[in-house]
Amino acid sequence: MIDWKEAYGPAMEETLQAIIRRALEEDIGDGDVTTDCTVPADTVYEGRFIAKAAGVIAGLEVARRTFQTLDPGIRFDARVEDGAGVEPGTVIATVHGPGRALLSGERVALNFLQRMSGIATLTRRYVAAVQGTRAQILDTRKTAPGLRLLDKWAVALGGGKNHRIGLYDMVLIKENHILAAGGIRAAVEKVRAGDPRQRPIEVEVKNLDELREALALEVDQIMLDNMTLEEMRAAVALVNGAVPLEASGNVSLETVAAVAATGVDYISVGKLTHSVEALDISFLL
Repeated sequence: MIDWKEAYGPAMEETLQAIIRRALEEDIGDGDVTTDCTVPADTVYEGRFIAKAAGVIAGLEVARRTFQTLDPGIRFDARVEDGAGVEPGTVIATVHGPGRALLSGERVALNFLQRMSGIATLTRRYVAAVQGTRAQILDTRKTAPGLRLLDKWAVALGGGKNHRIGLYDMVLIKENHILAAGGIRAAVEKVRAGDPRQRPIEVEVKNLDELREALALEVDQIMLDNMTLEEMRAAVALVNGAVPLEASGNVSLETVAAVAATGVDYISVGKLTHSVEALDISFLL
């Protein structure tokens, strides 16, 4: 299982707890009136999370923390590991504790678990589609606002690689930046002069002429934006391993294998996180 603390940095523990608290506050507000009226305060229940569809599980740690934020005494026992593939009917986890806390946390825990598992499942399909090539699947910043940590964590659990986490940890010079700066060379020079941390620089290019210009600047990575397969093959031959190449632009499960076969190093896929189909998981007492 991925060590998310190491992958995302020391501030992520606080970020994760803040995400969970906000979600619980949004759902429960000043109290779960239905549960408080129907479930005796001293009732203790055991519940099971069950997969209703085949997929890759992600978010068990988030679900556990969700329940234990409501009641630290709740016992959450994962029956599979995050990143594991499951079939319909698989018991994913069991929880044991005060009935009111279990029912009040159920929907939030499921929302996290289903969304993250949906992302991990789709990512695993993309990874499988490019198996045998050098290409690695990358995510993007097309995440749900406020849930970037969880979305990117799920991609990693599905076998994909995380691109930059935000605008702060890597430079990506795109078309609008190039236009504002007055050209690719000008944009790269401005970044190198203005960034005291000298973060890695990636440049987006639309054609082979722009690729040649970026290549001469010895940047750290180059994004091939919406190029045809023929153009990508030519780009790979031109660069000849001098700098990693990332293919980007409307990549689907139907096209990703052909893109990978061009020889690019990375393929970024916005669909992993911007159009999530939640994995069907139920919670039964």
